[in-house]
Amino acid sequence: MDYTFLQQYWWLLVSLLGALLVFLMFVQGANSLVFSLGRDKDERRMIVNSTGRKWEITFTTLVTFGGAFFASFPLFYSTSFGGAYWLWMVILFSFVLQAVSYEFQNKLGNLLGTRTFQCFLVANGILGPLLLGGAVATFFEGSNFIVEKSNLVDASSLTPIISRWANASHGLDALLNPWVLIFGVAVFFLARTLGILYVMNNVSDENIRSRGSVRLVGTSVVFVLLFVTYLAHLLLKDGYAWQAETGEIYMQPHKYLENLLQMWPLLILLLAGVGLVLFGIVKTVVSKTYVRGIWPAGIGTVLTVLVLLLCAGWNHTAYYPSTADLQSSLTIANSCSSEFTLRTMAVVSLLIPFVLAYIAYAWRVLDAKKIDRQEVASGEELY
Repeated sequence: MDYTFLQQYWWLLVSLLGALLVFLMFVQGANSLVFSLGRDKDERRMIVNSTGRKWEITFTTLVTFGGAFFASFPLFYSTSFGGAYWLWMVILFSFVLQAVSYEFQNKLGNLLGTRTFQCFLVANGILGPLLLGGAVATFFEGSNFIVEKSNLVDASSLTPIISRWANASHGLDALLNPWVLIFGVAVFFLARTLGILYVMNNVSDENIRSRGSVRLVGTSVVFVLLFVTYLAHLLLKDGYAWQAETGEIYMQPHKYLENLLQMWPLLILLLAGVGLVLFGIVKTVVSKTYVRGIWPAGIGTVLTVLVLLLCAGWNHTAYYPSTADLQSSLTIANSCSSEFTLRTMAVVSLLIPFVLAYIAYAWRVLDAKKIDRQEVASGEELY
């Protein structure tokens, strides 16, 4: 395992974590529909307890995604998390609201009322996917930052800071880019689509399932239209490439389309992922008895997002472009940790299959019994 292989390997792991995070956003998607799918107190509580079984997995994946990025590509962490901190602070605050809402909405002495905390869940269900989708879109559309590594060795520098944001918005300016918004809204509607599919599978209630089937049509149509629009834009736009010999960043026509054609196995995975998402949606809509659409759609989501993130970093592509200074753009070569660090972490990463196996086991145990009105009426260990 040479240095280049380790860089590629860790971008694969980070991309996989990002893809899993997007899939797990079904928690946020379902929460955004609490008042739409649930018409009375019991129905809303069934939905909240359905997502409540999984919200900690989503939050843990978000933290792990950030931690893996910090350990393997620290310059991205310091640039994005340190520069675009207003964007990330809003995202994290919405997730804090989510955690508080689950734990306190039905506690004794709750002065705000259950409905207030459920509104907080809806807020997280909207802001979380929208802003995280926007953050992912900056991997292709670029962000407004400047990297100056010379500050670390410049004795005259009063502020030895490697990277800084080029304006005072600190990340919120990305939302002014219409393509970032389109991708963010697409992720939001994807999360809603997955949320509906998950609730239909996890909650044993005919009223909720029938409403979910109706909501699924409109939600999935908007998602597909937005995703296809952005994918066409991505494949036709100029991309950010870099020279292996000099490290120079330059614009290359149809870079992301060329990435898919040159790395053709990724193109096959992309087509398979899109096909699985569409299969899960269509079969759920046309069949009144099929409620397992979350699984093909979920696997398809992971494959599709994984391919997009790999195309953002592999094949000599700058995965975090700078719109303020092209040569400040980040690549997996100029922003990664040392070879020793990557090699040591690669050994630790061999434990990942065991962690995934435990998550699968815990998931199976939690879902051994579908949530129904009887369980909610019991009131034992419920949100």
